[in-house]
Amino acid sequence: GIYVLVNSQGTSIGTIIFSLLPILLIGGLLFFMMRRSQGGINQAMMIGRSKAREVTESPEVRFDDVAGVDEAKQELMEIVEFLQTPEKFTKLGAKIPKGVLMVGLPGTGKTLISRAVAGEAGVPFFNTSGSEFVEMFVGVGASRVRDLFNKAKENAPSVIFIDEIDAIGRHRGSGVGGGHDEREQTLNQILVEMDGFDVNTNVIVIAATNRPDVLDPALIRPGRFDRQVVIDPPDVRGREAILNVHMEGKPIAANLDMKTLAKETAGFTGADLANLVNEAAILAARQSKTIIEYAEFEEAVDRVVAGPARKSRKVSEREKKLVAYHEAGHALVAAQLPDADPVHKVTIVARGATGGHTRMLPEEERNLWSKGQFEAMLAVMMGGHAAEEIVFGDVTTGASNDLEKATDVARKMVTEFGMSSELGPRTFSSGQQGQVFMGGALAQRQTHSDAIAHKIDTEISSLLGSARAKAQDVIEANMDRLQRLADKLIVQETLQGTELQDMLTGNISGGTQPAV
Repeated sequence: GIYVLVNSQGTSIGTIIFSLLPILLIGGLLFFMMRRSQGGINQAMMIGRSKAREVTESPEVRFDDVAGVDEAKQELMEIVEFLQTPEKFTKLGAKIPKGVLMVGLPGTGKTLISRAVAGEAGVPFFNTSGSEFVEMFVGVGASRVRDLFNKAKENAPSVIFIDEIDAIGRHRGSGVGGGHDEREQTLNQILVEMDGFDVNTNVIVIAATNRPDVLDPALIRPGRFDRQVVIDPPDVRGREAILNVHMEGKPIAANLDMKTLAKETAGFTGADLANLVNEAAILAARQSKTIIEYAEFEEAVDRVVAGPARKSRKVSEREKKLVAYHEAGHALVAAQLPDADPVHKVTIVARGATGGHTRMLPEEERNLWSKGQFEAMLAVMMGGHAAEEIVFGDVTTGASNDLEKATDVARKMVTEFGMSSELGPRTFSSGQQGQVFMGGALAQRQTHSDAIAHKIDTEISSLLGSARAKAQDVIEANMDRLQRLADKLIVQETLQGTELQDMLTGNISGGTQPAV
């Protein structure tokens, strides 16, 4: 009887648990869904909040850490003064600028100098980017703009920095959705907020872009972005100053020729120069050196310009000789033409897609180019092609990049710079496809007839033919020098400095035609 009683009790408890299990599961599921819905409601309430990050601690970057952009620093130093001592300007009736638009190529230091403004001003600094405003939900971007500007006004004086503003500031009417496009609603809200500032509202908006051509005219008019600060790639003095900034604290050789290094890096932006110094430090560490010498910087320049050396690539003796004569042809023509830049380095070490390269060292920074300088440039580009044909009686694909660049220069001389004696001082559109979604025409209209197009092609061919003939004349008149230079390259692979200059312009005696 006892056994039956216990068994019946066990069966009763099991039945109760089994019957309550579905209720517990359903209850747990409902509790979980309610928590999720509350979280969703909270997220929905938070989605309109700005994602801008307030820089609470003053950034370590100061104006002293930014080099090569003196004009931009001067403009932004004035902005810092506006924030710190606005009465200095307001007592003279000057109004605080509402916005500063920084325009420049990628890597020129737009974001860096903005961080310097935050570091110098010592005021709340709200950092965001154009892409953080727009979401898939309608009205979110405009809500975030309102929230951002409200925060800035509450913490005035303050700075708002919007990086890559072209993500939301493009021409209105160029999107698919027209006026209902979410991006355009966000832009409209920015326009309203910037125009709605009180006179005494001490908030300045700094925006950065490398595409000022696509921005809406209402955004860049005075009263919104009152100033446009153009940040160009640095000149030779700016590059030297930037290199000194990035070399600070690194063990650099005392005899490093900074002026030559600055000349070698023509066209480099601040980001390129920072990468250059870092590459040189890595190369020195790879060789277990304790200091960074000029040789590491030379190699770093080559790596940035053409890529790392392809030392594992097997090159036949004939191909090596072809590349040597090709590069010697470039260098020789450049050395013999007075309008060409001096030759700094010739190498037949393969890098990237090239089998070798000849590097020039401009004597001066140029903003204006003459027709004679362009013609000398074309002749230098044709030097490798001419040397191959004269020495080997044939041409190779090694000159394809030279021909592409030469054709592009010749076309610009004719169609953009008015340097054609036949067509005169006039520009001609290419008729190529323009930029889409620019708020304007999708394609450029060809502004000249087919007869003019034929003359343009004829003039381009004439310029290239003259350059080719000039290169051929120089090489034929200096065959002994060409052979001597090519033979040295085959053995040594790289020539530069005094040794190279002696071979290009020094006295030579004797010499025979190269054996092919």
